Amino acid sequence: MGVLWLSFSINFLDRQLLAAVAPTLKAEFHLSNTQYGQLVSGFYLVYAITTPFAGLFIDRVGLRAGAAIATTLWSLAGAATSMTHTFRGLLACRMGLGMGESAGIPSVAKATATYLDPAEMGLAGGFGAISISLGSIAAPLIVASMSPRSGWRSVFVLSGLLGLLWVPLWLFTSARIPPRVEVTSEPHTPARDLLRDRRLWAVAFAYCLVYTLYSLWANWTTIYLVQERHLTQFEANARYAWFPPTFAVLGGFLGGGLAFAMIRRGMGGLAARMRVCWFTAPLLLVGASIPLLPSTTLAAAAIGVSFLAFQSILGNLFLMPLDLFGARPAGFSNSLLAFVASSTQVLVSPAIGAVVDQLGFTVLCVVAPLLPFFGLGMLQTTLGATLPATRRGPSPPHAR
Repeated sequence: MGVLWLSFSINFLDRQLLAAVAPTLKAEFHLSNTQYGQLVSGFYLVYAITTPFAGLFIDRVGLRAGAAIATTLWSLAGAATSMTHTFRGLLACRMGLGMGESAGIPSVAKATATYLDPAEMGLAGGFGAISISLGSIAAPLIVASMSPRSGWRSVFVLSGLLGLLWVPLWLFTSARIPPRVEVTSEPHTPARDLLRDRRLWAVAFAYCLVYTLYSLWANWTTIYLVQERHLTQFEANARYAWFPPTFAVLGGFLGGGLAFAMIRRGMGGLAARMRVCWFTAPLLLVGASIPLLPSTTLAAAAIGVSFLAFQSILGNLFLMPLDLFGARPAGFSNSLLAFVASSTQVLVSPAIGAVVDQLGFTVLCVVAPLLPFFGLGMLQTTLGATLPATRRGPSPPHAR
């Protein structure tokens, strides 16, 4: 699991480098915030289209080969960004990155379900948060250290090389450590049955609305610091942009630790994760205070509290399909969460850019933290009375 989490760190490093160099790209390529939003949207468009197929691919060819192929693809697309000189070139590279990275969530879901005990999965969310946060933290720091001396293109070369070096490490390790669960021994749940299960779509809808808030600050923090707090790109990345993702580590361990404790006391996995989501959701509202805070440090801390809250919630939502359906369809079931979330971002990202161009960030800070509450409310209603008794593994047909 540690080697696979390392790939998640490289995945999010590749993904977040664009946000860290966004002010420079906007100046060099003469981009508006709306056009930058289109770059983000292009990534999510391909990510959304390919992620269900990536989940089926992982389930069919296996985790070992699937993760190696996907990482090679996204590493090459990330490195190719260093050679672009047009907006279309940037867009093509982001779309290639989206295609490769669409296998990231299915791979981690598959590994979690096959290598870990049910009670361990909550704590695994904490380590997953570390892997995501390391990539998100490293991106602005790498840009701050390398870009002034070697130019912004060098950071994409570095991230591509890291991904390509990971592949032989993964092939070596995965060949020597057998999975805890023999996936082929589990009952088979056809993909069409998963698609008909309204509980899975309710989890995906909640994941989508929480992810929208995550996407706002993951992709726009550096621009916010430059535009609203009047910092240079170097100052924003070196002093503040890496700071909020560190809170995600705390959020991952908070959410995972609470779920772990509840499950150890006998509560069903699904019920425990739902309770943790509601426990941490009020912290999302701290984000509404960001425009009012007098200092950049306090604003960055408020963004950090948002990271803590939505990482706790996303980590638990991510594990709910495993509680419902088990390991065998894990790649495909969790790919639907990524599909719904990324499909939404195709439309939301340019809209965010347009709002920033016309109104600034204040409206987004106030409205975005409210969205997850609608998703969690719908999920609670859909799961209903089945929550206290739900355990990990495929659910009985009558519960669907």
